[in-house]
Amino acid sequence: MGRSALELADIFRLHGPAWRQAQRAHLSLAQLKVMSAIEQCRSAALGGHVLRCEGCGADQIAYNSCRNRHCPKCQSAAARRWLEARQADLLSVAYYHVVFTLPAPIAAIAYQNKAAIYGLLFDVAAETLCTIAADPKHLGARIGVTLVLHTWGSALTHHPHVHGIVPGGGLSADDARWIGCRPGFLLSVRVLSRLFRRRFLEELTQAHRAGRLQFFGEYAALSDARTFDRWLAPLRDCEWVVYAKRPFAGPAAVLAYLSRYTHRVAISNSRLLAMDERGVTFRWKDYRAKGRTRHKTMTLAADEFMRRFLLHVLPGGFHRIRHYGLLANGARTANLALARALLNDVPAQHPHPEHPDTRTSTVPPCFVCRHCGAPMLIVETFVRGQTIRAPPPPHAS
Repeated sequence: MGRSALELADIFRLHGPAWRQAQRAHLSLAQLKVMSAIEQCRSAALGGHVLRCEGCGADQIAYNSCRNRHCPKCQSAAARRWLEARQADLLSVAYYHVVFTLPAPIAAIAYQNKAAIYGLLFDVAAETLCTIAADPKHLGARIGVTLVLHTWGSALTHHPHVHGIVPGGGLSADDARWIGCRPGFLLSVRVLSRLFRRRFLEELTQAHRAGRLQFFGEYAALSDARTFDRWLAPLRDCEWVVYAKRPFAGPAAVLAYLSRYTHRVAISNSRLLAMDERGVTFRWKDYRAKGRTRHKTMTLAADEFMRRFLLHVLPGGFHRIRHYGLLANGARTANLALARALLNDVPAQHPHPEHPDTRTSTVPPCFVCRHCGAPMLIVETFVRGQTIRAPPPPHAS
């Protein structure tokens, strides 16, 4: 299969059934559901509808999407809707990008305790940012944070980390003024790293004592409290990676960034190059290399490729985009209104029709003909498993 045609669904459809049968005892229900959803996405198994072009009369069959958040084909629409909702939250200040990463030993036990440890990663990263920002020695302000969880490296390995998007400043303790950070500098990465390490290990120890962690296989011995404390000891002295990137070039750049990161899955179809007897070949980026040598290709056996992809299936109901501080859901509207008043900031106005009766003329059609560009109308729908009739005959002239 060529690069332009290969999709993740093709790999699961061809190799999934046999591998699933062999690995059934080692796959969770959530992983099995993800495989099934991706295999059936935009196929007759999920039903669909027949479209007819108003211009040239061409007919087209469109199948329904699975809407699973792990499916690479179903995330673009979700990302667009989320961005439209978040667009009104942007302030006219610089925005910064911070990354908090878990060390490899903790990443290993995180796979067996996804909800507990990913949740700690979110909460401790946000607490670290808000605590240091509130310290008068650093910024002395209440800030807002949006965190996005990624659990993968470019080669599909398990690499849990959160991306933080932070406005460059915050409200004073008495809410009387806006305190901006220094140009090009948000907070000390070294200070963030030290506090993040200490607080995360404290919370992880508490979770262990409360019985919220489980250990299997080679990590089964960590169930013992003393063994766990000895295992944690080296992690108290090693460096924890907290990375701060340069500020974004304005609100538009923030939205462009969010559109790439908020709803990304472990690998997009555009990175898949080939599937043959050797396995699955895909593009990846080696961050340890420099320049053009960073961009490489990797070939994995189909079974290994599927195993790596399924490492990143999240627990049911787990939110991988969260807001803290000024941007926390409960008080976001009031906090942003106060921040805008102090910044003399006018929120962006989105175009909308002046009269309700003209609204329909500004809404683009949901389906557009690939041949002539005219709108397409739904002339027939069919449900899951229903046999599709032959396309209806064209209109008589």
